[in-house]
Amino acid sequence: MVAFKGCYALVYRTYMRETGGLLMKKLISALAVAAAFIGAQATAQDIANMSDTEFAHIAYTADNIDIRYAHLALALSDNPEIKKFAKTMISDHEAVNEAALELLAKLGATAQDNAVSQALNERADNIINEFSQLRGAAFDKAYAENELAYHQEVNALVEGTMIPNIDNAEVKALFEQGLKIFKAHEKHAEMMVKSVQ
Repeated sequence: MVAFKGCYALVYRTYMRETGGLLMKKLISALAVAAAFIGAQATAQDIANMSDTEFAHIAYTADNIDIRYAHLALALSDNPEIKKFAKTMISDHEAVNEAALELLAKLGATAQDNAVSQALNERADNIINEFSQLRGAAFDKAYAENELAYHQEVNALVEGTMIPNIDNAEVKALFEQGLKIFKAHEKHAEMMVKSVQ
């Protein structure tokens, strides 16, 4: 209940700052995602109040999780489209993480571990354990659907909660750049889901 109060407080505050139905819709979506990610460990308001270095850790963690999913797909799938997508995920997410580490080094900062990163990793461990038992079309379908859902969730969190609350202009620019890439992944994942139905 406390977490939901925090969600609504953030929505209201942001709505008052920037009006518009589309923005409100995005924020509600992002906050629902944030609440699902973090459960009882933190509130959506906590995420909005996090530092840039905590945001960097969440983004780095999310990238690494998708790289882990991709390596699993390369090991278990025989579908050329799945393998092509997985290779793209590895190269793009590694490139974004490399850019993030370079920027942190330039700023003399270190990414800071937090409850959201830990919740993301815990959820990913469970998904990887589950998907490791699948083979053939069942694996391809599960991987494709998870990639679509994962990119939808993370993109909503980055766009609606993280980017509006980043203080450093260079960090914000990197997140905005990364979001463009990840939205392209989301569209690609949509097509992949249709192809494995």
